[in-house]
Amino acid sequence: LGAALVGLTIALKCADQTTTQTPTDGDSGIAGLLIKRGPGSANTGGRSPAKGDGGLEARHLRAAARADGSAITLYHSVQARSFRVLWTLHELNVTGFKLVTMPFPPRYEAWGYKHVNVLGTIPYFVHGDAKMTESCAIPMYLVERFGPTPLQVRPDEADFGAYLNWITHADATLTFPQTVFLRFVMQEPKKGLGEAGVAYAKWFVARLEVLEQALEDGREFLCEQRFTIADVCVTYVLLLGTTIELNKTYGPYAPRTAAYLGRMRARPAFVAAVEAERASAQAWASGAQRL
Repeated sequence: LGAALVGLTIALKCADQTTTQTPTDGDSGIAGLLIKRGPGSANTGGRSPAKGDGGLEARHLRAAARADGSAITLYHSVQARSFRVLWTLHELNVTGFKLVTMPFPPRYEAWGYKHVNVLGTIPYFVHGDAKMTESCAIPMYLVERFGPTPLQVRPDEADFGAYLNWITHADATLTFPQTVFLRFVMQEPKKGLGEAGVAYAKWFVARLEVLEQALEDGREFLCEQRFTIADVCVTYVLLLGTTIELNKTYGPYAPRTAAYLGRMRARPAFVAAVEAERASAQAWASGAQRL
């Protein structure tokens, strides 16, 4: 069970009422499971630097503008957790990378994928000799390799501890219960473990209290009064929750949490990542792209 859940946990992504697309022939992501079941510029993060700004922020933006991703390949599925990586690439204005968006789950739906990634899971990220499978670790790698960038919090900043905690909290505490629901309620209901899935869905919504509490002071972002990859990692959890309707069935999301999700969803880089995903999925469905 543990190994199966780990495999499923890696293969998830985001959508909500605004960003969820009507599934096409090539869209067999998480929203497809639900339907089958029935009922600025990107690197500024939507903010323009102050006119004449020659400080650290401007240096960060100049570094992002030089980001060459031609050595990167990201293996992805619609609405999978690899969206965290895709979104980060767009926030960093990394260009030239290869995006391969396969049907979900790719270990069954994309012939030969296990020869690429023996786990058969997503994300699978390749950058030269670097090969990575963890959706929250890869954004951390990217901000180090393509920084300096305001998307990272440095060790000498006050919120460094909170930054690390939010990134790991997003997967270890918040995504795991969603995967139990996905497997035993949506994918394998005949196993008779649906009650466990429902219990974990309720557990997920209850754990969002930490996020709501953090937002009580009126902050726009989680760390250092700016958008960071901590926001990327946490936002994905909320998006997945809307995709599989946990916010409707066991929610709703608390007001500050819902507003936070809306702000993140409106970012230019987020919108660009959704469009890139759509185009890549269509390329696979048409046969224009394969492994």
